[in-house]
Order: sequence, then C-alpha cells, then structure tokens
Amino acid sequence: MALKTMSLVASGTISVTGGSAQVFTDNGVTIPNGVQVVVPADTDYQTRRHATFKYRPPSVDPKTNVYGKDKKSVSYAVPVVLPTGQVVFNTIRIEREVHPSYTAASCTELNKIGAQLLVDTDLDGFWATGSLS
Repeated sequence: MALKTMSLVASGTISVTGGSAQVFTDNGVTIPNGVQVVVPADTDYQTRRHATFKYRPPSVDPKTNVYGKDKKSVSYAVPVVLPTGQVVFNTIRIEREVHPSYTAASCTELNKIGAQLLVDTDLDGFWATGSLS
C-alpha cells in the first residue's frame, strides 16, 4: 500500500520491543511552560541528544466565554557535527491540540493514530523520499 491508500488501525495497541533504554535527565534549561531533558550518556556537548516538552493549557476566550484547545508538543533533536564543523540538529516534532471536552479515550486514540503515522509501512515512501502517492 501507499500513502493515498494507507490503512491505519483504530483502537490498536502500540508498543515498543527490543532495543535498549535511552535515559534522560533534566538539564536545568528554562523553557517557558516546559522542560528540556538530555541524554547524559552523550558526553560530547555538541552531539548530546535532547527533548523539549511544552504545554499550553486551554484558556477561556473573554469575548465568547468558550474554551480554546490545549496544546502539547515535544521535539527530539539529534545534533550531528558536519565535516565543515557546523552542528546541525536532526529533529522530529510531535504536537497535539485538543479541546477540553474531548474525552481522555479519544485523546489516547489520537495519540495511537499519530504513532502509526510515524511507523506504519504505508508511509515508508513518504518518510523516505516525500512520496505523496
């Protein structure tokens, strides 16, 4: 299958198997409404992997007296030093916005679909080459 005919699983189970633990710790960097964590096992500061988590709570619009959506985001960066000495940050960002009335179960389902959009084989061509077919 391909992107335009992909099939994702509703109410599926997402899990990770194999591999080894990648441990993170708070690095003390101040992030407004968030936290940044790093992989302390990466001893070279230039190439230390890190993740940044941010949260914006829903707020009430004073004109309409209606709640807006909350926003949660995480970005994970893997810095690489190029042969020129320049450091580039290979990054993945994940973001979710939901209204406070959306159920917890629906939020979980949204996360599961999001995970599949990253790993389902139907999207391999998109992630590898940007194929939209």
